[in-house]
Amino acid sequence: MARLRRPVVLAGWLAALGLAWGLAGAFVQDVLEGVDRTSLGAHRLAVPLLALAAVAVALAVRRRRPVCTACGAAGRGRLWSPVPERAAAGPSRRAVLRGLGAFGAAAVTGLGAVYARIRGWRPVARDFFFTDVEYTSPTYRPPAEPARIRAMRRLGRTNAMVSDISLGSGRISRVHGPDVARAALDRGLNYFDTAPDYSGTESEEVLGEAIQGRKREDLFLATKFCVADGHLPNDTPVPQIVAAVEASLKRLKTDYVDLVHIHSCDRLERLMAPNVHEAFDRLKESGKARFLGVSTHTPRLEEIADAAIDSGRFDVLMLAYHFGMWPRFGHVLEKAKRKDVGVVAMKTLKGAKHTDLAGFRDERSTYAQAAFRWVLSNPNVSCLVVSFWEPAQVDQYLAASGTALRPEDVAILEKYDRLVRGDYCQPHCGVCLPACPEALPIHDVLRGRMYAKDYGWPEEGERLYAALEKDASACLACPAPCAGTCPHGVPIRSAMLDAHATLRRA
Repeated sequence: MARLRRPVVLAGWLAALGLAWGLAGAFVQDVLEGVDRTSLGAHRLAVPLLALAAVAVALAVRRRRPVCTACGAAGRGRLWSPVPERAAAGPSRRAVLRGLGAFGAAAVTGLGAVYARIRGWRPVARDFFFTDVEYTSPTYRPPAEPARIRAMRRLGRTNAMVSDISLGSGRISRVHGPDVARAALDRGLNYFDTAPDYSGTESEEVLGEAIQGRKREDLFLATKFCVADGHLPNDTPVPQIVAAVEASLKRLKTDYVDLVHIHSCDRLERLMAPNVHEAFDRLKESGKARFLGVSTHTPRLEEIADAAIDSGRFDVLMLAYHFGMWPRFGHVLEKAKRKDVGVVAMKTLKGAKHTDLAGFRDERSTYAQAAFRWVLSNPNVSCLVVSFWEPAQVDQYLAASGTALRPEDVAILEKYDRLVRGDYCQPHCGVCLPACPEALPIHDVLRGRMYAKDYGWPEEGERLYAALEKDASACLACPAPCAGTCPHGVPIRSAMLDAHATLRRA
């Protein structure tokens, strides 16, 4: 009987891991993409948990071999001894430990299956979601004359002429929001990017208030297929998708939006979801939306962008793009240009904190402007979107509008990279990993070092390092075949040894 049960338990375990990967992993991926939280379905977590728990129980029962106190024979497949005296004593300590081990193994392998599904999100989450960016320089001196938009660019086949620097409203609020938006409008900015899930619809409401009294044809408004709790799932009924966009129109106090994005998209099935495309066609026919777009700063950015261009359905791409990012990314921008698809750059300030980097402080007042000029120096970029929420940002950001990239700008950006590259692994790179004979997670080690040394968060850096299966102690006696493999100039071996010295716990 035991021999027959072993393959059954193993098959059950594999099935449970498959459920963890397919259901729970997809659930977490939806959370990362920002899908409407009310539509996620708790069963996608419950079913894998129950399956893993059932397998753990089966394993614990199978491994228990109670001994009969009367005859000394081991029981077969029984959880409890048939002898009353032994049964009264309850399970042995070894049996309890085995049971706990079975449940622990189920939990660890289940989490491993989920991680296998979403591992590509780790660098994205760190660099874009959980990293502080210095948006406004504390030493900035306002110009003698207010900065304003000095260049308009054509947004692909929409034929709209939009301000080269445009207002993102992910962090805008009622505190300064209406005044900031009005000031930007007065200075010539005409492209506004918003979404229903920015500040729980507050972003759309603030912009709707700010644009009152302006000529609607002078503005370009972009929003997302979202509700307050997140992005609409693929199978959302068409009338419900249409109603969500109509709710955005009410908050924006307008009859139409110029652009609607499928937002934070990382999956082809979401990019081409039939219900979303049918809903957009209805909105376009009724004059409530003019153009379709997709935004992505996710692990599969290049794949999503390529597919969107090839489909012929998308008029605009909003893509993460900054100095030194994705060395092979240029072909996407060139392809979009050839197909006359507009490109809106986001995450242009790169997403790495530099407030504590000695030697960079003199240039902090011009870092944002240098970053903007570099992005806009690419003729394949139609405009960039950056978050505005403080009055000082209007002058600081618009000062870069219509200005050419200068050698000193490049020098600032290169100096910034030299100061952070030893701690900051480029997202989606991994060029060095195959060169390591120990298969060390080089990028994870250096990220932990960055948290400890540059973010002033040693506890988090040590925690991340301690959680790794392998640490950098292997680098001590290694001939370092990784040397020179980093395309960004990170001195891998010395950085790894420094990380080990910094992060190891006594």
